Parts: sequence; structure tokens; C-alpha cells
Amino acid sequence: MEGTVFTPALEGMKHVKSEEGEMLTKPFLEVCKQILPVIEKFGAAMALVKSDIGGNVSRLESKYSSNPSEFDHLYSMVRAEVAAKTAKGSSSCTNGLLWLTRAMDFLVELFRNLLEHRDWAMSQACSDSYSKTLKKWHGWLASSSFTVAMKLAPDRKKFMDVIGGSGDIYADIEKFCTTFSPLLEENHKFLASVGLDELKAS
Repeated sequence: MEGTVFTPALEGMKHVKSEEGEMLTKPFLEVCKQILPVIEKFGAAMALVKSDIGGNVSRLESKYSSNPSEFDHLYSMVRAEVAAKTAKGSSSCTNGLLWLTRAMDFLVELFRNLLEHRDWAMSQACSDSYSKTLKKWHGWLASSSFTVAMKLAPDRKKFMDVIGGSGDIYADIEKFCTTFSPLLEENHKFLASVGLDELKAS
């Protein structure tokens, strides 16, 4: 494998913004999709996160495909739903973007833990990032399924070897966290500006 598993996502992030600095729908979703192979390497521990991200990406992609010129910018879907008063629905794209952003927050936090706490076991890195990100938005059921799944986290060293490929994995993780965090932050700011950043899981 040329580079690390992060190489495609790092490349993709260069194209997420338009020249005017607007977040573009397709490139943003592509970067999220390029993280899926990384999550796959976690095996059963991340099955929930993977299906969550995959499902939300598909939902946003089908909305985008319905009218690519209208939904070229990521936030145009949310604005359309806010105007139609459908943004709070559980199957809305707004909800999809919110949960996609939260799942990505969790992953960024997890990778940051792997970077900064080289002595932590994988399950500790997972649990810590879960409690900092997703936990407060999850109900009891989601939270307990998540806690059980975390116990299935792979051995850290094996995992790092698998995702490292031929590149410098720690350098790529750092690049990924520093480049992707501001994009997620921007999503939260935008969702907060329309009053939709606080929706909880049912």
C-alpha cells in the first residue's frame, strides 16, 4: 500500500472547499467515505460507527444526486430543510450531517488519543474518545451497545501496523486531525447558527 490508509483522505481534503471557501458536498462526503477503510480495520468494535457513517453519507449523497447544482454546497441541503421545516426529522439530511459530523469528531478524538497516548491500549483510547464526543448525545441503549463494542477493540500494535502501510502513520494521523478538525468545527458552527447542533438520539 502506497502511503498509509489516511493518504486518500488527506489528498481529498485539499478539495473540500470551493474557491470562495464554501464547504462542497461531494468532496466532503468523499473524505468521510475514505475514512471507512480505516474504520474497517477495527473490526467488530467499530461496526456501529461504520454503519452509522455509511448510512449518513448515503443519505446525503442521494439528496445531492437529486439536484447536484442546487446542493453543490453542503449547507444548502440544511437551509432547504430549515425553510421547509423538515430539518428536525430523524431521516432529514440535517440530522444526517449532524450525526456524520459527530461520528467524525469521535474518530478524530480517537486518533488524537493514539497519537498523544502511545502507552494506551486501544480500548482505553476508544472509551476516552467516546466519553468526550458521542456519549452525551446517545441514549442509554446506544451508549451500552457502544460500551460493549469497545471491548472488542483490536490490539493496538497490530492495528497500527495494518493501517501504517509504507508511510509515516503518526505524521499522517496528525495531519488528518489538524486538517479535518476545523472542517468539523465549521459544520457544528453552521448547525448551531440554525439552532440544530443540540439534537439528541431518540
